[in-house]
Amino acid sequence: MRFYDRFMSVPKVFPSDYIDFLIASPKTYSGAEAARVQPAATDPPAHDAFTRLLTRLEPDPGTLWTEAEPQVRRTDGVLVVDDSTLDKPYARAIELVTRHWSGKHRAVVQGINLVSLLWTDGDRHIPCDYRIYDTADGRTKNDHFGDMIRAAYARGLKPRCVVFDGWYGSLDNLTLIRNCGWTWLTRLKSNRLVNKDRQGTRALKDTALAATGTQVWLPGFGLVTVFGIATPDGGTVYWATNDRSMTDLTRLQLAQFSWAIEHYHRGIKQCTGVERCQCRKARAQRNHIGLALRAFLRFEAHCFARGVRWVEAKTAIIRDAVRSYLARPHITFPIARTA
Repeated sequence: MRFYDRFMSVPKVFPSDYIDFLIASPKTYSGAEAARVQPAATDPPAHDAFTRLLTRLEPDPGTLWTEAEPQVRRTDGVLVVDDSTLDKPYARAIELVTRHWSGKHRAVVQGINLVSLLWTDGDRHIPCDYRIYDTADGRTKNDHFGDMIRAAYARGLKPRCVVFDGWYGSLDNLTLIRNCGWTWLTRLKSNRLVNKDRQGTRALKDTALAATGTQVWLPGFGLVTVFGIATPDGGTVYWATNDRSMTDLTRLQLAQFSWAIEHYHRGIKQCTGVERCQCRKARAQRNHIGLALRAFLRFEAHCFARGVRWVEAKTAIIRDAVRSYLARPHITFPIARTA
């Protein structure tokens, strides 16, 4: 042993300890709470040991892929890309917190924007990659989209389709996916310009489009198939794909896959405390989010193997604690003293 090795401090907590805490904790996800619930030991970790863990790790989405890879079938499934706002309504000094649109609140709120790449076959929800939007690094959400698509291609994924929201429907993104040799499906805004039957360029809302699909020319890209789907409120939703032979039934099936990422975002918020980190530094926030996603991977593998829901698996942990308390309750009325 080298002389200075004897004086180097050994960490008391590791990523697996923090992940286990995120899985088990029902509500509070602070370092102080993590220290309070540690099993009895001669030298239990203090709360600052968990804070140091979040600041010493190097934030790396690649670690998530290392654990997700065995659960993914590379030549099957659908990749879904979308972003979600992690609520931070009371944040005043937390880095990475900016104003974002929230689908949950239907308003612009304070939070951290998480861009996710999810692999799904309809039954599994496997997060493969993620990016955190930060105005300081100059990267847009579309830049993050491209980074994750290129990473997925380099990892050998060959999905049936890549499905994403119209926010990511730029020509650069559509071309990138086509260059990967993949099929894409996305929604387009009603004012997106197309050219049908060489009749001139006009907005989708002014073009006659069948619900079963109509081939049109998308300027800057080429021929695509657009489905004009009537909505109950009298409007029209436009889905587009570069697979010109896609049927409406296939489009419907793939569009339903896109909802998997909504369930996923709800799951990580309900079961892993991904929104609840109170650390101020960006590095700690990034590491907390990454560890929360790795905690979700464990939930997903456990629930798929046992046929239960994520919330049920979380509740089962709490139920065991309640059962232990009921066997020996200690919160009672004080014993009255006799004169």
